[in-house]
Amino acid sequence: MLDKLFVLSQYITPQLAVSRIAGRLADKDSAPALKNRVIKWFVSRYGVDMSEAAEPDITAYPSFNAFFTRALKDGARTVDATADTLVSPVDGAISQIGQVSTDRVFQAKGQSFSLTELLGGDEERARAFRSGEFSTIYLSPRDYHRIHMPLAGTLKEMVYVPGKLFSVNPVTAENVPNLFARNERVACLFDTEAGPMAMILVGAMIVGSVETTWAGVVAPNTGQVSCWQYQGDDAPTFAKGEEMGRFRLGSTVILVMPKNDVTWNPNQVAGKTVRMGEAFGKIKSSGRGPETSQARSIGNAITS
Repeated sequence: MLDKLFVLSQYITPQLAVSRIAGRLADKDSAPALKNRVIKWFVSRYGVDMSEAAEPDITAYPSFNAFFTRALKDGARTVDATADTLVSPVDGAISQIGQVSTDRVFQAKGQSFSLTELLGGDEERARAFRSGEFSTIYLSPRDYHRIHMPLAGTLKEMVYVPGKLFSVNPVTAENVPNLFARNERVACLFDTEAGPMAMILVGAMIVGSVETTWAGVVAPNTGQVSCWQYQGDDAPTFAKGEEMGRFRLGSTVILVMPKNDVTWNPNQVAGKTVRMGEAFGKIKSSGRGPETSQARSIGNAITS
């Protein structure tokens, strides 16, 4: 009964207004005493491990969002750089993992969503990923909220899709149809040594915004799908494990690969907690720029 009331409340709540107001408040650098109390409460409430942070002193953060998107100290995460290994892009918990059923992606018991809709409604954009492999990773409030590259890659296209801002926790995933393809999201499409790769950064209730390292905060106010294409020297290129974005108040990342281009590690299953940089799957390398086989540590590579 409580679960149903929770889901119903999201339908009647002015999601966008509440989330944008929360985002603005989280960015404020005034009222430091109040900010410090809120952060202290948040750390205690959600069990945030500040010993991993590059800056463990909560009073040093100018705003709540600066704290929420905090960098990790050097060596806090080790990126598995084995040549044929795809790594987890985030800290979080695996919501679902498996194969796309033609154009349908499994969401939760009794629920699925359209891959084409997830990527902005363009069938040609989605074609490469039909019947491919996917993983959905949920970032809880306590997690590290920067997003890193699971493979080395070059950005080809970014797509902003306006939408709702339902919560993305398990209760909502089980009760809201087409959840991830109806929430606001930013889809980033890369060319990698394993072929095309899509990373979809899904917004949610109270998520202030999604930010990428090449475009900053991505939140056009057009109410329509917006696309940016990148070519030649204008196309950002990333190493495996390099930061590509962050959630300013967290949500979910969906990773999609073409059919037969990746095999998920058998120990990566729904419900498992993962850390950024750990081995997540094996790729069929095309030989386009193999990576070093030595592991390296990722800390606060980008701290601004």
